[in-house]
Amino acid sequence: MLTVIFGRDSCPFCVRAKQIAETLEKSRDDFEYRYIDIQKEGITKADLEKTIGKPVLTVPQIFVDEQHIGGCTEFEAYAKANLGLYAA
Repeated sequence: MLTVIFGRDSCPFCVRAKQIAETLEKSRDDFEYRYIDIQKEGITKADLEKTIGKPVLTVPQIFVDEQHIGGCTEFEAYAKANLGLYAA
């Protein structure tokens, strides 16, 4: 299972999403993640909107196996409901 997090290093929600992903990576053999800094990569929110298909107002934007999950709050809820995350 591949999770891709599009975010910015200066964003506290992006940092939290990375922490959750790191916890999952350590606790699950089938979980890996990739963090993409949109500023360093020159990716705009408009670019993400084209991929997601709706307006992007905030980061992070997170995909699990190419399925758009949402932001940090949605990712944490998804991880708790589906991936066994209890305390990250």
